[in-house]
Amino acid sequence: MDDKIQILKQWLEESNYTVIFSGAGMSTESGLPDFHSASSGLWKDQNPMRLVSTDAIQNNRYEFIEFYQNRIEYIDKYKPNIGHDVLVQWEQEGKLNAIITQNVDGFHQSAGSKNVVELHGSLRTCHCSECRDIFPIARFMEQNLSCECGGFIRPSIVLFGERLPEASLLQAARETKKAELFIVLGSSLNVSPANFFPQEAKENEAKLVIINMEPTGMDDVADLMIHHRKIGEVLKELT
Repeated sequence: MDDKIQILKQWLEESNYTVIFSGAGMSTESGLPDFHSASSGLWKDQNPMRLVSTDAIQNNRYEFIEFYQNRIEYIDKYKPNIGHDVLVQWEQEGKLNAIITQNVDGFHQSAGSKNVVELHGSLRTCHCSECRDIFPIARFMEQNLSCECGGFIRPSIVLFGERLPEASLLQAARETKKAELFIVLGSSLNVSPANFFPQEAKENEAKLVIINMEPTGMDDVADLMIHHRKIGEVLKELT
């Protein structure tokens, strides 16, 4: 067994409170492209800023609806991977206390994880832009988009021009503060304010572990790094 795996396995056993922070790399191992990439099929021939912003709802609504319906249909073709399954097992065994995720695909919950904080919202639900009532995403897919209050029903994700949900930020902060072991999975840690949480965990004297295909901007403060390996393979070795 690799020395880094042995060390991380020991830390996992010793930790009284372990928090996972997951990013796009967690989902790409399911085959789902990184939607931030301009080269992915879903962005092809499209201007993301024109489609995924608050301005799009007002001035480009038809294309906004079409884009997100296509995106949701695309995500439905994929499913959680072995990495998601391992995290469910850890939670059931009491080894994992919380997951903070930048992803909106809902794969953690689909796999069976319970305590998941979604920083950027979710494509599993939609809500009214006026009264904020929440509905299953099926309503958006059926194009039943007019709320009883007269508002527009849209996917429950954070668009450009919107702040991250305050409730999610507060919950993520609480979980981070309690962490003794904070493990980053598949995030470049380039997106603020989400990347504040690994920094805060480190400042609170948690052990910071980064598992990402490429180096990140926080490698210099991490206690342990594993690069150029698939997340699922690494997590499987730790079980």
